Amino acid sequence: MSHKEIRVRFAPSPTGPLHIGGVRTALYNYLFAKKNGGKMILRIEDTDQTRFVEGAEKYINEAFKWCGVEFDESIGKGGKYGPYKQSERKHLYKDYAQQLIAKGKAYYAFDTAEDLNEIRNSFEAEKKTFVYNAAERSKLNNSLTLSEEETKQLISSGKEYVIRFKMPENEVVVMEDIIRGRVEVNTSVLDDKILFKSDGMPTYHLANIVDDHLMEISHVIRGEEWLPSLPLHVLLYDAFEWERPVFAHLPLLLKPDGNGKLSKRDGDRLGFPVFPLQWKDPKSGETSRGYREDGYFPQAFINMLALLGWNPGDERELFSMDELIEAFSLERVGKSGSKFDQEKAKWFNHQYLIKQDDEFLANKLMPIVIKNGVLAEKEQLTKAISLVKERVSFVSELWDQLDFFFKRPQEYDEKAVKKRWKAASYDILLELKELLENVSDFTSENTETVVKQWIEEKEYGMGAVMNAFRLLVVGALKGPHLFDIIELIGQEETLERIDQGLHELGRKE
Repeated sequence: MSHKEIRVRFAPSPTGPLHIGGVRTALYNYLFAKKNGGKMILRIEDTDQTRFVEGAEKYINEAFKWCGVEFDESIGKGGKYGPYKQSERKHLYKDYAQQLIAKGKAYYAFDTAEDLNEIRNSFEAEKKTFVYNAAERSKLNNSLTLSEEETKQLISSGKEYVIRFKMPENEVVVMEDIIRGRVEVNTSVLDDKILFKSDGMPTYHLANIVDDHLMEISHVIRGEEWLPSLPLHVLLYDAFEWERPVFAHLPLLLKPDGNGKLSKRDGDRLGFPVFPLQWKDPKSGETSRGYREDGYFPQAFINMLALLGWNPGDERELFSMDELIEAFSLERVGKSGSKFDQEKAKWFNHQYLIKQDDEFLANKLMPIVIKNGVLAEKEQLTKAISLVKERVSFVSELWDQLDFFFKRPQEYDEKAVKKRWKAASYDILLELKELLENVSDFTSENTETVVKQWIEEKEYGMGAVMNAFRLLVVGALKGPHLFDIIELIGQEETLERIDQGLHELGRKE
């Protein structure tokens, strides 16, 4: 490899929100570049103006910012290989298309859409499929069948044309792919793809190759949907006599059941996002969910995505971005598609949530607390979170797990009352209240020792006492260690809750 520097690129089209498959492609490019001391470029491929969507480019930038994937060169960052937007480079491509014609590697084709449709229909009538290829081009309206004079005349008269690649006849194209190994294709199964249109715009194939060459891209790491285009791209490099980059085609992200590519519809149907951020379609006004808005930590999202298609070769599952960079290699990316697993995504978020600082989580939860009409002290909220965070995957789920620290029971869980509030409960809990009134050290450890000793001395059933006690304090049979709860709400509040419960539930006949 004569390239001195590793340079990779991610080149999305601004045609809508960025699918997580695209984020993963960018992530693998980023990890590869960082691991090898290379550069990562963001290029916006907006040559297809018909599919341009307002706000999509801004969305792409914001999504990567949230994820923590940084680019060394881009529209905003600049760089010496710009412009980084294809539409601002369109003056470049015609010259390259002309070079291919001069080399005999491409030709002008004047067939109209009507002409081609007619031919297609006549082929279909004979149960055949028409392909514009080496076998058919000699019978069609192009600069290979017309004289130079006729060709020039048609162009100068303003006749619409396209420039097609002249696919070699019956040659074997040999390609190397880091993930798939050696790939061979015979050119007889390939068609003469359009490279340039008479409206002055290149097709993806030409613009992509020219830009990658001019930006000195050393490795093209992209999704496997581009595999069918690989022979054409390789032949274009050869036609220009340019050095081929190293190719790596990544496996697809599959639906959770493994049948086909993951789509937005799967997300809607099964209730998970397929986009990094929420997206509101400017035309339909329809909103699609995003990982950020669903409460995922960006680090958890990235960690989850990295392991969909790549494995570190050991049992590790939790990686920071720096650890991913350290461990990453394209050789460990699999060939087969990876099934998206919603539960695993939540598991990753849970792992990151429990690692977060409790005060950080308290700041995140505070708006939800306020929305529920509760004024909570930050310090108390932080402590409550430390007791329950092991039980949740998202910050938004914390409130349900700890609301009882800040609100007395409004009602008592019916099933629990039926099961746990027995005939003797009233008198035992009244006695427990008197016991707790006289405890001067209300720490969790001390109250636990005092209460358990009392239960043993009285020979009450531990379960019978503790369940009824929890019911009066919490209103249900849920929550963390009961003595931790009463330490946090304090002696006075604990006694008042027992009082309230005794009054509400009364003696069971």
